[in-house]
Amino acid sequence: MADTILKLENIRRELELSRDVIQTIIPNLSFEVKAGEFVSITGPSGSGKSTLLYIMGGLDKPTFGKVWIDGEEITEKSESEMTRIRNEKIGFIYQFHFLLPEFSAVENVSMPMMINGSRSRKEIRERAMLLLDTVGMSNKYTNKPSQLSGGQQQRVAIARALANEPKVLLGDEPTGNLDSKSAGNVYELFDKLNREKNQTIIIVTHDEDFANRAGRRIHLVDGTIESDITLRNEAVQRF
Repeated sequence: MADTILKLENIRRELELSRDVIQTIIPNLSFEVKAGEFVSITGPSGSGKSTLLYIMGGLDKPTFGKVWIDGEEITEKSESEMTRIRNEKIGFIYQFHFLLPEFSAVENVSMPMMINGSRSRKEIRERAMLLLDTVGMSNKYTNKPSQLSGGQQQRVAIARALANEPKVLLGDEPTGNLDSKSAGNVYELFDKLNREKNQTIIIVTHDEDFANRAGRRIHLVDGTIESDITLRNEAVQRF
């Protein structure tokens, strides 16, 4: 059985709108993700999907409750500690790729490794090129973002998210800004990473097709889990 890589326990997230008004985004939510799972999180706008994702990735803190990543509780970590944890254990992919426009594809992918500081410049460049090969961008090492299509830019962003071999890959609407063909290509890439590399992936999405092709689908309504369905078991059965 796979180990638990991410755990949320009694998560509550409140937002203070004014001195006397508090909005509850997530009332009380608990669940676990096993290593090697491919999870999609869906729900209507305002259901708390992105808030939940940011709490899982340490970009937001719950008002109450606890979060563990790779066995380490992160709820009370300082921002400097969370910066280290995010750099080492979490890869983020957003709807908009946020590539640095003045740098090439290989330089953009190199950035997290340079911040981490555990590899030499030669090793960083070699790994960046390997990751670009993995996402089908082997002929675009020196291209800047303006020289790439939207789908290609998102592939570079995925390579960048994988730079430091994260325990968990988190995506916030990663296909939301792409045409259907590019979105399909991105899904195929996630599926390949999950099946061949055993990469744990958690994606927030409005794309029904994408959501249903993951291994597990969690549907949120008003910050609570309405359904949690296993769609396929391959990721867990490998262990």
